[in-house]
Amino acid sequence: MDWVNAIEKAIQYIENHLIEDITVKDVAKYVHISEFYFQKGFAMLCGFTISEYIRKRRLSLAGNEIAVSDIKIIDIAIKYGYDSPDSFTKAFTRFHGVTPTVARKKHTTLKSFAPLKLTIALEGGYLMDYKIERKKAFKVIANEKTFAYENAKKVIPDFWKEHYQTGKGKVVRGVYGINIDKQMGQENFDYLIADPYQEQVIPEGFVLETIPEFEWAIFSCVGAMPRALQDANVKIFTEWLPALKDYEFAAGYCVEYYDDPTKYLKGTLDENYYCEIWIPIKKR
Repeated sequence: MDWVNAIEKAIQYIENHLIEDITVKDVAKYVHISEFYFQKGFAMLCGFTISEYIRKRRLSLAGNEIAVSDIKIIDIAIKYGYDSPDSFTKAFTRFHGVTPTVARKKHTTLKSFAPLKLTIALEGGYLMDYKIERKKAFKVIANEKTFAYENAKKVIPDFWKEHYQTGKGKVVRGVYGINIDKQMGQENFDYLIADPYQEQVIPEGFVLETIPEFEWAIFSCVGAMPRALQDANVKIFTEWLPALKDYEFAAGYCVEYYDDPTKYLKGTLDENYYCEIWIPIKKR
């Protein structure tokens, strides 16, 4: 199944089960794709996570029901998965900009969030450089933090800024950016700003992590950051992945390798800046 069809099926499944207790795991299982990589692919193609999409659809429908019906607000909250008035009110207000009580009044403006519809464009026809290479297990020294998939795209760049602003960049330059979700089914994942471990003492505030031996699909990216890396990720999940016949994803790891920016005139913003994306794979 290609990714466009998988996401279309996922969207329909979500619509059919919005008032049920569905999880990302349920959706991924329905379309027969690993939860870890389905989360990443969905976010790449759609611009937000599955959980975020489900929540926005529920809050959109809840707003409509509050506005046009006399059903008790607490009953609508429970219908759409909220177990307390406070949690529903907070989520509803963040989404609509008004409380549920205000939304019940006439002429209140509410936000609508319609089901996704994918527009299919014919793309490809270019060369994408990658190689398949087995790498032995290796250790890294890292600044580690746990993130929710839902807001990772926004907060990980802030984590990098914080890393350098607090002086941690003097200990770990940031040769790697490593995403680890060992269970491949959690709402959260560990993110590491890392360097190769050189048998040094691990200072306070840093961790030692072993990246297991895998066969990796390694993609070359050339261009100014972060656009070059983002474009490569989109192409991996929209074009390379659907064409993958002999291999499948092996584990919940994703490694980004960054070349030394001091080698380039404009650093990471240089049009010739080089980086890589590593994805662990195994034969079907």
